[in-house]
Amino acid sequence: MNLKLIVSLIFLFSLTSLAQQISVNGLVKDENKQPIAFCNVTLTEVLNTSAVSGTTTNEDGTFVIDNLKPVDYLLKISFLGFETYQDTLSLKKNQSIGAIILKEQTQNLESVTIIAKRPTVQRLSDRLVFNVENSTLSNGNVLDVLKNTPGVIVHNNGDIAIKNSIPTIYINDRKVHLSSNEIRQLLEGSSASNIKSIEVITNPPAKYEAEGGSVLNIVMSKGLSPGYNGSIFGTYKQGEQYPKYSLGTSQFFKSEKIDAYINYNVSPRKDYRHNSESVNFIENNQKTSSWETDFKRTRASSNHTLNSNIDFKVNKNNTLGFSTNILLSPKNHTTTDVASVTDVFNAVNTLDSIFKTNNHIEDELTNLAFTVDYTHQFKKEGEQLSVSAHHTNYDYVSDQFVNTDYFFADRTTLIRNNQFQTISDQKTELYTGQIDYELPIGETAQFEMGAKISSIASDSQLIQYNYENGQPILDTNNSDTFLYDELNYAGYASYSKDWDTWSLKGGLRAEYTDRTGNSLSVNVVNKANYFKVFPSFYMSHDLNDNNTLYFNYNKRIYRPGYSLLNPFKYYLNDNTYSTGNPELLPEIDDVLTLGYTFNKKYTFEAYYRYESNPLLEITFQDNTENILKIINTNIDRNISYGLDFTTYTKVLNDWNLSVYASLFYTEGQFIAEESNNAVLVNDKWSAYGQIINYFSFLKDKSLTADVSYLYIAPMVDGPSVYSSRHGLDMTLKKTLWKEKGSLSIGVTDLFNTQNFTQTNKYLNQDLFLKSRFENRLIVVGFNYKFGNTRLQTNEKAIDLEERDRLNSN
Repeated sequence: MNLKLIVSLIFLFSLTSLAQQISVNGLVKDENKQPIAFCNVTLTEVLNTSAVSGTTTNEDGTFVIDNLKPVDYLLKISFLGFETYQDTLSLKKNQSIGAIILKEQTQNLESVTIIAKRPTVQRLSDRLVFNVENSTLSNGNVLDVLKNTPGVIVHNNGDIAIKNSIPTIYINDRKVHLSSNEIRQLLEGSSASNIKSIEVITNPPAKYEAEGGSVLNIVMSKGLSPGYNGSIFGTYKQGEQYPKYSLGTSQFFKSEKIDAYINYNVSPRKDYRHNSESVNFIENNQKTSSWETDFKRTRASSNHTLNSNIDFKVNKNNTLGFSTNILLSPKNHTTTDVASVTDVFNAVNTLDSIFKTNNHIEDELTNLAFTVDYTHQFKKEGEQLSVSAHHTNYDYVSDQFVNTDYFFADRTTLIRNNQFQTISDQKTELYTGQIDYELPIGETAQFEMGAKISSIASDSQLIQYNYENGQPILDTNNSDTFLYDELNYAGYASYSKDWDTWSLKGGLRAEYTDRTGNSLSVNVVNKANYFKVFPSFYMSHDLNDNNTLYFNYNKRIYRPGYSLLNPFKYYLNDNTYSTGNPELLPEIDDVLTLGYTFNKKYTFEAYYRYESNPLLEITFQDNTENILKIINTNIDRNISYGLDFTTYTKVLNDWNLSVYASLFYTEGQFIAEESNNAVLVNDKWSAYGQIINYFSFLKDKSLTADVSYLYIAPMVDGPSVYSSRHGLDMTLKKTLWKEKGSLSIGVTDLFNTQNFTQTNKYLNQDLFLKSRFENRLIVVGFNYKFGNTRLQTNEKAIDLEERDRLNSN
């Protein structure tokens, strides 16, 4: 009987103890309300300091500690670079302590050894966040990081694509306003050591400019401690024909009142391209002549880029900042030489004649951008007002001399010679003003609004001289001055709200544009004005801790670049010219996305995009004059839809895998201007995929290897069909001297399979182009950091969509 009583008491005591075991959960964020992953969270019993329970925060900043007793605890939350948070908890039942904000440290960090982490991926309601700070990728340049970012395709010529379209580049939510080639130079010359994360925003919210498609936002880390640091970095690439160099330095100084940053890079290089072109001229469905051209181009450049920023902290709530981006391409180091030989065949495919063309071009570019901004932090945490003013001075001059010799079929007897010179100049002045306001509403909601005004004045000139007996004679038919003025007014408002399992964000942006183009030689004035509204909507639902369903809608605009509105005929040789169109319309895109994330790792996205008046450069052949016309025009519409898959997952302890795959359909409707303006449709199913393997070796993970493979299936763009291409890249990287230095060596496009062909074949058009670039490159890079290497930069970029249109070619 006593034994039964003892057993019953033990059983009852166990149940009572179990009933009293409770849990506590919370969320850890930084002062910008961003979640902090991998924080240490500990609970120590007040009356028994040896009894400690703990955990680390998840990637979304949340944590849970269970199996706790109903007693008093000391809570500690710590993370490198932040002040330790402490509080006392008296637990009597399951408790949620909500969001805890960690403040950044201000003192120097001493003798800290950080072992490089693998990059991680977060899927938020309106973007994918690729966290790379202190990862194995942080010792390269920024373009290397983008090549490894899920959902981003970087071609070997430097072009960047997301969902088969060109994204807009931002740094710390500030837009980078450079051409594609200039962006490549900037990203290759910028060290990745100061990058915190890459945000892939496929449907940008109302806060971002309505101009462009997807957004790539490069988030730079914030300063942790006062002092000075710097770095030098460089890259050497050896192609089939020429070497390419890049050398730069970054310097950063931080004090109690001042944050100052400067980055300089110079990149002397030569790039080689070898094209083969075939054109069949057709009349009444019969071939009348065919041209076969061998085209070799060498472009030398030595771009100098300077980016600097200084922030002055007036007081606790007010900051004044100055930013500048400068790009210089000196004339004596920026040249292009083109040598081409064209065989001309008659209707029965007999060689009739040949002509040889040599084209020498000297370019000079000065691109100066300056921004002054002011930020006021209100007493309410997170509430702020920012005002900025910007000016750009852009000056581009190009001097081209073309010499063509015509020969009989014997290739030696000269028929005639033709020479001409073209001098073109574009000067643009850009002024903008912008104001933005942010207001947190409680712990889970946010309101934003802002306005912007911009004024653009562009003056473009083209002067052509034809040479007779060695003397230049002005060609008035091909000389002109084009004046362009534009005013743009924009305003936006957005609201976001988070619940336990639901997130919602909606916004509206409105823009009014008034533009005037004036061609002085023909006295033609084109005026246009339009008002457009750009809604955005995002909604996500957490089905459980591991699975999320979301839906996005967004409307975007692509305005034509200033040079594309210029009606000049710019002759590349005697038989080919390019021309702009002052009547170009802006392209408007509507994008719908439905996504599902499974097990926090695997994301499937179905999307639909409708493009109204897409902007496109089309090559038409004039079968009467035997001339090729490169025309900038609006095609009627494009429709595309597809299914994307992304994942970033660990295979083994020292092996991570990133996969991005897309299956999509494109249908483009365009007008065949050289075929009685017939309306045609070009459509195709296509696919592309990228697999990146990250390997780490040695105990401290200081030796890494990245192996990536890219495949792009045949696809269409307007009237053109592009062939498939694929390539394998490999890089080996070693960090040195306690992570102060790094050395890398690798090869891009190992098997030289990234080249492609372009075919325009419909009605009376028959053109084929095969492009061969220096894709296969041996790459050697280095990076060395000095000073207080715990510092991070306050680098900024200048945020103006109008600058993107300065050099659209």
